[in-house]
Amino acid sequence: MTSIAIEGDFIETKKKGLIFDVKGLLHPKDKIICFLRYHPDSNGDRLRNNTRYSKIYDLKQRYEFLKKNYPDFVFYSNQTDMELQGVNIKKIKQIFKPKNCYKKLKKSDNLTQNQRKALDFCEILINNTQLTSDDIGITGSIMVELDKENSDIDVIIYGTKISKRIQEKLKKIIENEKIPIRKYNLEEFKKHYEFRAGSSDISFENFMRSEKEKLHQGKFQQTDFFIRYIKSPQDWPGKFSDYLYKNYGRIKLKAEILDSSDSIFTPCSYKIEPLRLLELVPFSNEIELNQIHEICSFRGRFCEQAIDQEKVYIEGKLEKVLSKKKNEYFRIILGEYKEDKMMCCNNTN
Repeated sequence: MTSIAIEGDFIETKKKGLIFDVKGLLHPKDKIICFLRYHPDSNGDRLRNNTRYSKIYDLKQRYEFLKKNYPDFVFYSNQTDMELQGVNIKKIKQIFKPKNCYKKLKKSDNLTQNQRKALDFCEILINNTQLTSDDIGITGSIMVELDKENSDIDVIIYGTKISKRIQEKLKKIIENEKIPIRKYNLEEFKKHYEFRAGSSDISFENFMRSEKEKLHQGKFQQTDFFIRYIKSPQDWPGKFSDYLYKNYGRIKLKAEILDSSDSIFTPCSYKIEPLRLLELVPFSNEIELNQIHEICSFRGRFCEQAIDQEKVYIEGKLEKVLSKKKNEYFRIILGEYKEDKMMCCNNTN
């Protein structure tokens, strides 16, 4: 059953006018898992419907802000064994859909510069692939009319097979000098590094091993773009209630990538063969190395992070997954903390 809101959608609350971005494809019956993105602020640098807003990007700061000002939107989930942000369905004022945004801009004769760029970007993808107007959407700040002069272009592609086909064609599109879509240059990668990994212990050299190969991000007419791929509903892994997760602490692991075919999607995942456990806090004797099957992330920065047969160093949260099909295994979740990482380590022991 498809949720009323999925990854890429945004939610505005009835009271206070808070705007959240939806995370994941599976949600509880009574609420949508989503994270605060914009909040009304008289000193904010964004304007929408005569109301000023501020944006919060850092995940930790989002929690701190909500706990202090709107604690009703933070809850502990026994099913996921963690604290989450979310909006009860009864408290939703409206849901913003990327497909609706694209169709609205397509019909409009009065577009802002950012809206025009986002629409042109979508049209280039459509005209240079087998993509149709029903397979694409525009999300992010442009969708909720809170964009600024330097705002990114955030695009959603819907459909498993379509997404893989677009990803394959992106390389030729980027290599075509007549099309103004390109990868970042060295200076832009350096800025990207400061934003994504500057506060971590990842070196720029290690950062670039993965980033330079990624196709879903780059520049369009000097504006940053990011493409997010969403699987077809028939490929979603059941319902939210089908799974139970248990937190087993922090893990550092070396592993080999067995299957990276789902690395382009959000959420992204990688099938792995664990090679060596480096650290587990707190340590648990009940965990066997061969029970760790997967790396998963709901954060776009871990998409296209590694390829098949690549050896990686991983640092993240270890959790046990229990499903109604009685399958049990462990997976590593990346993206909840700034320290989380996945780096190529082919040249290390």
